[in-house]
Amino acid sequence: MQHDLTGIFNAQRHAVDQTPFPTLSVRRARLARLAQMTKRHQHEIVRAIQTDFGQRSDTEIHLAEISAVLQAIRYARRHLWRWMRPWRVGVPWRLLPAQARIAPQPLGIVGVISPWNYPWSLALLPVIDAFAAGNVVMLKPSELTPHTSTLLARLACQYFTQDELVVIQGDASTAQAFSKLPFDHLVFTGSTSIGRHVASAAAANLTPVTLELGGKSPALVAGDADIDKAAMAIIFGKGLNGGQTCLAPDYVLVESRHLESLVSALSRAIVQQRPDSREATSPINDAHRARVEGLLTEARNHGCRVIDHGNHAPALVIDPTQTLSVMHEEIFGRALPVIGVKNMEAAIGFVNARPHALVVYAFTNDKTLQARLLQQTRSGALVFNETLLHHAVPTLPFGGIGESGMGAYHGRHGFERFSHLRGVFYQTKHATSRILQPPYRRWLMKLLRLR
Repeated sequence: MQHDLTGIFNAQRHAVDQTPFPTLSVRRARLARLAQMTKRHQHEIVRAIQTDFGQRSDTEIHLAEISAVLQAIRYARRHLWRWMRPWRVGVPWRLLPAQARIAPQPLGIVGVISPWNYPWSLALLPVIDAFAAGNVVMLKPSELTPHTSTLLARLACQYFTQDELVVIQGDASTAQAFSKLPFDHLVFTGSTSIGRHVASAAAANLTPVTLELGGKSPALVAGDADIDKAAMAIIFGKGLNGGQTCLAPDYVLVESRHLESLVSALSRAIVQQRPDSREATSPINDAHRARVEGLLTEARNHGCRVIDHGNHAPALVIDPTQTLSVMHEEIFGRALPVIGVKNMEAAIGFVNARPHALVVYAFTNDKTLQARLLQQTRSGALVFNETLLHHAVPTLPFGGIGESGMGAYHGRHGFERFSHLRGVFYQTKHATSRILQPPYRRWLMKLLRLR
């Protein structure tokens, strides 16, 4: 599908110039329409996503796609008036009685390039925060979910003008051209390799970027952990959406003395949570299926023990060697390496020897170990005794660090990410700061401790 990207962009720029600071009521109305679009058409959304995946749990679609969007909108609309208010900040005593404030200001046009794995929620969650901050949005959804992208484009035209939100459909070449537009901010969610190209294209225009990438997020199971509860949480995080989640546990580290106990608990959790394929999600396409199955085949061919409970369930790869692809690539599928380590100190060293993860999951109630993990590891998030659910906390920022991403959003963090926090200085009528003007008096400089 051909688009006049420059023409659409220029039309949005004109609209921004005409209304540079949308009011609270305008922003809340846009968010309300976004909620109506999602709620009224949820059955169409479910059908489109299931068509794109071939098979996907409708329960998981409601949880991770529809409910996630509606909850984020409700939270933003409820708190937006408070976020928009300028707030006072202190000034040095030498400048009193002057005043200073920080005033959030819309950036203008926000570009969003969204992925295929959660084609509705990961397309609209950045839009929610951008709307809350008073911006307009150009959105490029993934070409790998064409039915959902087409539905999104059609509904956007019904509920919004192109001056507010426009959806651009197209293939990778369209995405490349899209990323070269001089946005006021560009959000990309996807792989680290493509993220580098997006950041490079944006750099030509000095466009600031938020990169939500992925990587290999570890789950650490300490000796004091409740093995059964840890296994249930890990399999929940790995099983959701067929493992096609950037936040999914990518591999598990456990003290070697507990390895077999954890493997047994993980197998029980798989049987309990994934008893059949009705609630399963298929790989997005044959190429992705073949890639993940190839990781498992390579592990088997190199003598690894692979415990496979079926094509739609997580498959455990026990103690794979570090040379295997399953230990180098982001898996983004059902394979789950389980690795024995000497102790938690060795586990921390294992994690720190690799690129920073999007999230580190740790199963322990040991406060000392929790403090060590907080101080000695780096990741986008640190989660204890659970997986994935921190993403549903609107007061927490969502984002990575290093190869797992750049910048964070959600809730107030998203509002501020897509705002310019403008410093404002108010000088009073009877300013004392004139004493700082030339000619400089030595005695005064000493009195003010400036010399």
